[in-house]
Amino acid sequence: MTSPDPAGAAPVRVGPVRVGAVDCGTNSIRLLVAEGVPGRPGLTDVTREMRIIRLGEGVDATGRISEGAIARCRTALTDYTTTMKDLGVQAVRMVATSATRDAANKTEFFDMTAEVLGEHFPGAVAGVISGQTEAQLTFAGGVVDLDPREGPFVVADLGGGSTEIVVGEYDDDELRILGAQSLDIGCVRITERTLHSDPPTSEEVSEARRVIAEALDSASGLPLGRAKRFVGVAGTFTTLSAVAQGMAKYDSAALHNSVILLEQMREVCSRLVAATVAERRALGPMHPGRADVIGGGALVASALCDVMSDRAGITDITVSEKDILDGIAMSVLSGLAG
Repeated sequence: MTSPDPAGAAPVRVGPVRVGAVDCGTNSIRLLVAEGVPGRPGLTDVTREMRIIRLGEGVDATGRISEGAIARCRTALTDYTTTMKDLGVQAVRMVATSATRDAANKTEFFDMTAEVLGEHFPGAVAGVISGQTEAQLTFAGGVVDLDPREGPFVVADLGGGSTEIVVGEYDDDELRILGAQSLDIGCVRITERTLHSDPPTSEEVSEARRVIAEALDSASGLPLGRAKRFVGVAGTFTTLSAVAQGMAKYDSAALHNSVILLEQMREVCSRLVAATVAERRALGPMHPGRADVIGGGALVASALCDVMSDRAGITDITVSEKDILDGIAMSVLSGLAG
């Protein structure tokens, strides 16, 4: 499956190489080191890491990334860079998404990432990608392990600051994006905007649903009715799947491409919205850094389930552990193929 090439691709390499992908979102920063052969499909994971850094904390209200958030990102990225060097990574790509698009001081953030990455990988920088490129990377990662004959697919990437919805299909390793849109509704943004009580009041939940519905109305032009399979990616969806399956602890292997009935997903979402932060944190598969914002994410996820049921007649959701991070890694390997 082909993916967008990173800028400044290195010369052609022969044999297996290790590539690094870093995805810095509104809520978390994630690392994937994977191995593959340039020009051939397929990547093998070497390591995956995730840290909650809450880069987008307060950005919706202040328009700026806080000094504390930049410091948290620096610490995590420094560790990731060391890990990539120790594991023999030969090429790196870092992508920053929603929070940095909205920030007035994003130059300060990007200067920091260039400094940290450049210590071991000269010339490597983070970049804010276009909406089209983000759609391609998200789709490529989300469907990489699915049978193309089961498409078209709609992939929903529910992040901290935004949600990307991509409709597409693929065959012969070629992607065709049929429609894509980025909506300013994510678990952190909805929580900071509307859910101020613990647990949220009915009035707060109603306001959150209104904001989400308004955003989803703007995506009415997407060809969702063509989709045959609904795929949810990123931490909110994987956590919801883990809770739906009653996991005692988070199990990535069992979660990958798990299939949950939309009715069951809605029930889990309702339960988490009504729970206190302490009750959510006590759930075995819940990452402590997600507990305070999973309610906002659950409301977005539930609304997406309603839309897919109404517009495509779909009755379940496939939850993938692979997402834009895998698409980034695939793009690095593609660039090395020349």
